[in-house]
Amino acid sequence: MKRSGLIFIVSAPSGAGKTSLVKALIEQTSDIRVSISHTTRAKRPGEIEGTHYHFIEKQEFLTLQKDKAFIEDAEVFGHFYATSKMEIEKATTQGHDIVLDIDWQGAKQVKQLFPEQSVGIFLLPPSRAILKERLEKRAQDHPEVIAKRLAEAKSEMEHYSEYDYLIINDNFDHALDDLKAIVRCERLKTKRQAQCCASLLKELL
Repeated sequence: MKRSGLIFIVSAPSGAGKTSLVKALIEQTSDIRVSISHTTRAKRPGEIEGTHYHFIEKQEFLTLQKDKAFIEDAEVFGHFYATSKMEIEKATTQGHDIVLDIDWQGAKQVKQLFPEQSVGIFLLPPSRAILKERLEKRAQDHPEVIAKRLAEAKSEMEHYSEYDYLIINDNFDHALDDLKAIVRCERLKTKRQAQCCASLLKELL
């Protein structure tokens, strides 16, 4: 039988390299997919509806929120973000692992709803100076927005201890190896292997 899918929660301050690492993890790891969040913010250059986010108006978001269609939601920099409950339950029931690219507020909500399936991973930049440099190189935000993100970064990073794993993204390949190792280790835990290898265990024992 298939084991229930795992929910890998990946959080980090803006500019820590989370999006690139999650993308590489999905490309290089079998049977794992990223959850597409709903957001009220505008599309950035190169972003595609249904691939990066489900872009919706604030009123539609609030209606879905009222109908309890989300397993977590949060307001970040004046915009709303949320994860579809139906999408997550469908994927994990079918045995697929899911990656949630969400902040610490959302992570806390997901952990409360799925304590046995959730695995929290926090990414940190190697220094504050490098974090600022990465934000500036993205060339997506105005200087005042970058300043606001840096101001918020400290309060976000203070929540690292609420997660199961901590990765320092100093070298992309090393950080990716760490991320893939966490996924592999969690999949190999006895309680999860016992679920998917039930017939083999019955035969052997």
